Amino acid sequence: MRRPISKTHRHPRSALRQLRRRILADTEAQGHRDNRLLAALPPDTLALLERDLRQVSLQQGAILLEPGEPIANIYFPQTGLISLFVLDRKGGAIETATVGREGAVGLHGGLGGRRSFTLATAQIGGEFSTIRAERFEHIANGSARVRDLILRYTEVLLAETQQIAACNAMHDTGPRLCRWLLQCADRTGRDELPLIQEFLAQMLGVRRTTVTLLAQALQVRGLMRYRRGHIVLLDRKGLEECACECYDIMRHEKLAPALGVHF
Repeated sequence: MRRPISKTHRHPRSALRQLRRRILADTEAQGHRDNRLLAALPPDTLALLERDLRQVSLQQGAILLEPGEPIANIYFPQTGLISLFVLDRKGGAIETATVGREGAVGLHGGLGGRRSFTLATAQIGGEFSTIRAERFEHIANGSARVRDLILRYTEVLLAETQQIAACNAMHDTGPRLCRWLLQCADRTGRDELPLIQEFLAQMLGVRRTTVTLLAQALQVRGLMRYRRGHIVLLDRKGLEECACECYDIMRHEKLAPALGVHF
């Protein structure tokens, strides 16, 4: 006669499930802290958000926000990169800003009932922390620290957008490309970038053939290596020398303090 399985025999499995859940929760919590805005929050404030933050993997090209649509979710990149585009009536697009692990997209949705002015897409796929806008608004209403974070980062993003507008008007495509590649590397934490020429042309507002010629020139100089859909930065110092001064101006650790903003 088989003996019934006692609770003591089931306990190890239950403990193992709890351990797995705890490890998963700890891993997600660490992932959230890979975003510098979230990591800058005091532990008690971050704990409020962590109850509702989810970690998601997004593929390149995923649309996060659309012009004129309500902001439903807020995204904090961990390893991916988000591009913000302004669209014209003919369907053309020009990039106005990029957001990586130093920032967030849709953050002003925490102020309540906001709509997106730009198209936001995952330019480089990766891991992102996300939270529903209405939940983020609820937390912001009860936390001066979260509201302060929204206002401070929005100020930094506005300054960057203004600098990019000036950069697009004043600087040649080559220096702008170097600036953009360096920013991508900084904001994703890696020198290997999965980018195709169509995206680069769209971001710079030029033809694909122009991007091809520029990429070839940088490769000949040993500054980068390029094959279809994949760029590797080989000489950051050399790229910085070729980039316009906007790269140095917009470096997050310099731009924010220059505005009197500290996270």
